Amino acid sequence: MIRNPILPGFNPDPSIVRVGEDYYIATSTFEWFPGVQIHHSRDLENWTLIARPLNRASQLDMRGDPDSCGVWAPCLSHDGERFHLIYTDVKRYGRTTTGGASGASLRDFHNYLVTCDTVDGDWSDPIHLNSSGFDPSLFHDEDGRKYLVNQLWDHRPGRNRFAGIVLQEYSPAEQKLIGERVNIFPGTPLGLTEAPHLYRRGGYYYLLTAEGGTGWNHAVTMARARALTGPYELHPDTYILSARTRPDAPLQRAGHADLVETPDGTPYLAYLCGRPLPNRGRCVLGRETALQRMRWDDDGWLYTLDGSGLPSVEAAPKADTHQRDEFDRPELPIDFQWLRTPEPGRIFSLSARPGHLRLHGRETIGSLFVQSLVARRQQAFCYTATTAMDFEPLHFQQAAGLVAYYNAAKFHYLHVSHDEEIGRHLRVMSALPDSPQADAFTTPVAIPTGRIELRCEVDYERLRFAWRTDGEWRWLPGQFDASILSDEASAPGQPNFTGAFIGIACQDMSGAGRHADFDWFDYREREFTP
Repeated sequence: MIRNPILPGFNPDPSIVRVGEDYYIATSTFEWFPGVQIHHSRDLENWTLIARPLNRASQLDMRGDPDSCGVWAPCLSHDGERFHLIYTDVKRYGRTTTGGASGASLRDFHNYLVTCDTVDGDWSDPIHLNSSGFDPSLFHDEDGRKYLVNQLWDHRPGRNRFAGIVLQEYSPAEQKLIGERVNIFPGTPLGLTEAPHLYRRGGYYYLLTAEGGTGWNHAVTMARARALTGPYELHPDTYILSARTRPDAPLQRAGHADLVETPDGTPYLAYLCGRPLPNRGRCVLGRETALQRMRWDDDGWLYTLDGSGLPSVEAAPKADTHQRDEFDRPELPIDFQWLRTPEPGRIFSLSARPGHLRLHGRETIGSLFVQSLVARRQQAFCYTATTAMDFEPLHFQQAAGLVAYYNAAKFHYLHVSHDEEIGRHLRVMSALPDSPQADAFTTPVAIPTGRIELRCEVDYERLRFAWRTDGEWRWLPGQFDASILSDEASAPGQPNFTGAFIGIACQDMSGAGRHADFDWFDYREREFTP
């Protein structure tokens, strides 16, 4: 039984490949480091995170990348000898067509290739391929030749910015693209054509794309041609998977798909989706990855099993993860990531105080360069997170604590700091993307020196914080809106493509680098608490 989404929480833009009996899915990580998540399965039902291949500065340096930029839409493939991973590093998002957006419609995206003999090995330094658009994908043809396809971005006034899917041959010997760039598919009237993947089957080249944007109008489009460069004819239904006309579908935003076949030829479609909060319509878990069995019909086209073209849910994922990390190993637990920098030693240490994760106070929370924030994905609607911290701030520019984080404009941060009048205290800072007041602070609560435990409880759109220095939890008054930690809560025109995280952070805006030590971090998914 496949429980959809198979990769709950922020795991978008899936690229799936089978090598022998093993299946792998690569997903986008955007500004979170290391780059690209790769999950593994042998049965298509149970998936384990096994690698993040872009883990050093020569492969990826996202310092300065805006929120929701960085690593977009990886493509993982295998040519019979080694793995190939294509990815984009987005440096500038630019103005969108959304009303109220500002800036110029210019974007910077650089597309790279890395390779490795094993998926969890040491991946090569990158080869720059092009910068003409995003969502690059590498196609290995039956004759051994390789081709890159990607979305083409056209910034000129009066033009369709999503200007079609372009194809160009890649030469492994020369390690560069060669020959002419050809626009093979202009897209359909739904627009926003992106996420191309090519396949060869039964004398046809099949092209999958995503259209309609990665929100409520998202769809998977299929076309095919006898020749690689076209002309491509559209599927009889045009869109083989979408929830855009069905607000009752449990999986919304379905699109950005990739196709894999089992050894016996059974096709499965991996695609991104979103699960809106029941009474808010916001997807706090971000864009997740689902997997669905498909069928090839006698006409040579791909269909859902029932022909409806709707995303399928056999069963929902089990929300029963409990992970307690004691920070007693030399490596950061794999579920945790940090933001942008390829120099983790500047922001944290697992050896400075054995059995603790030490965060060095760096730039402000939300900095695009070097901020000390280590977090894991929220992967269920209801969870409890707790941590124990030693931190003695000297003044108001030093802070550390527990944070529910989406990006620089969306977070709730329970932190300890120091004030010359109150002394050591605890309060919550909230960054609110859809409020006239962009940030808000609770009244500070004076606390004694010494170790403190911090707690976050999330139930759908409701978030509460608590703390203790002895045996009794003390709840901060009021509730906080967890629904702002979503793509949908945004100022006009901003990129919002990630999801909610829960983690720990430390800032020292004086530049002195005062540290905070965290003894453990506990994340427990659970049922709803009324």
